[in-house]
Amino acid sequence: MNMNIREFYFKQVRPNLQKKLGLSNPMAVPRVKKIVINVGAGEAVMNRNVLKNITEQITVITGQKPIITKARKAVSAFKIRKGFPIGVKVTLRGKKMYDFLEKIIKIILPRIRDFHGIDTKSIDRSGNLNLGFREQTIFPEIEFDKIDKIRGLQVTIVTNCRNWEKGLLLFKELGVPFKN
Repeated sequence: MNMNIREFYFKQVRPNLQKKLGLSNPMAVPRVKKIVINVGAGEAVMNRNVLKNITEQITVITGQKPIITKARKAVSAFKIRKGFPIGVKVTLRGKKMYDFLEKIIKIILPRIRDFHGIDTKSIDRSGNLNLGFREQTIFPEIEFDKIDKIRGLQVTIVTNCRNWEKGLLLFKELGVPFKN
């Protein structure tokens, strides 16, 4: 079985889900719409080079240049003013999205130390899967020598599912490992 996750979805997962959910329209079958990778960098307020380093790392990880997110409102306790750059995010769609999803399922998750599966609570009520990684070094593209600081990142896999059950069913069919 030497097929990528996109082919696997269209040839096996989609027909299985359509049969299980009793859907007549193949467009109503749950699918992944986009993947959003987000890195917050509070220390960017003090050091402007932080965002440049994060942008380079996320570009290497995703193959797409991220946008710099700005603060929506001022928070005096953190010395943040409205409009300050405080993080980066990238939205993946199409081929890059499927490639990144395959990388997460087949390479990244098995590399996590003491990994026993994703908790089903990681799926929200809209059927989207939210994953938080404590460090960017679990991605094989990142060279450990070039890292200035270990940072976490948030990955949200957005689906067109309307509820938690359909989301869980979709991710199980795609091969995402969940805790028993």
